[in-house]
Amino acid sequence: MTILSTRRSWLANAVAAVAALALPGPLAACRRAPEPVRDRAGDPDRDRLAAWAATLRSEGLAPPTAPLGRAAIRVGELAAGTPYEPFTLEAYLRAGGSAAAEPLTLSLTRFDCVTLVESCLAVARTAVAPGEPSWDRFAAAMERMRYRGGRRAGYASRLHYFSEWIADGAARGLVRDVGGELGGVEDGRPLRFMSAHRTSYPGLADDAVFEAVRDIERRLDARPRLLVPTPRIPEVADRIETGDVLAFATAIEGLDVSHAAFAYRDGRGVLRVLHAPLSGGVVEVTAATLPEYVGRIRQATGILVARPEWG
Repeated sequence: MTILSTRRSWLANAVAAVAALALPGPLAACRRAPEPVRDRAGDPDRDRLAAWAATLRSEGLAPPTAPLGRAAIRVGELAAGTPYEPFTLEAYLRAGGSAAAEPLTLSLTRFDCVTLVESCLAVARTAVAPGEPSWDRFAAAMERMRYRGGRRAGYASRLHYFSEWIADGAARGLVRDVGGELGGVEDGRPLRFMSAHRTSYPGLADDAVFEAVRDIERRLDARPRLLVPTPRIPEVADRIETGDVLAFATAIEGLDVSHAAFAYRDGRGVLRVLHAPLSGGVVEVTAATLPEYVGRIRQATGILVARPEWG
């Protein structure tokens, strides 16, 4: 889900990317250890939720008449400098937890590439709801995006492949896949990365979970991804909106995408990328333009683009 440009090793990053997608959110793997969902005064995560929601409301970005992508980007700007942290979604498994009873892991003080995308969207959706922005409401918004059909039912229910995150969200009105509008081409390669790298995913140690994930992979064969090939990105850049969700497609065997991010237009209208990269270590906006950034990713084949909707 979500897996980035410069990483210790491309394969390791691809694994991390899918792991994070697989975890409570698609792509890289960063999140905080599981904790109860409850409001708690003085907690830095909850303080951020309150402050960021207040900013969206004060700047007129909370009404559903405003584009969700624009509100999410504002949250991303507020999150700039927040540390990147991988593999926290799997902490409960390493601590002896069961893949059949996956907890909802949340954080606004640490992100991976996918959790940043999910969290920015969830904060915006929380801000638009009436009343005080509660952690429970934020948690519900996160769970709705992170799991197939919006229902958390163990490790296998998580949307591990980011292309499925897009398709599942599109089916429920959370995003709109704009790949077709941008002249995207089909990528019908079978997705088998997780099952082919079983030992890299603690949740797949359980035979029943492993078989469930393999079944999901096979079902995805009928859902080719629409991607804009790398050479064509400059041609469609002016039709990509700030706040659009970007997934960077890869040629790695069995894998759909290696990174997730937001499209970001700066004050001069130049299209860049707002993301949580492993290489930079913090949430940031790239100095490179989107076409330049994609061109520097090894084995990148293009981008998937989804436009957030209030749902």
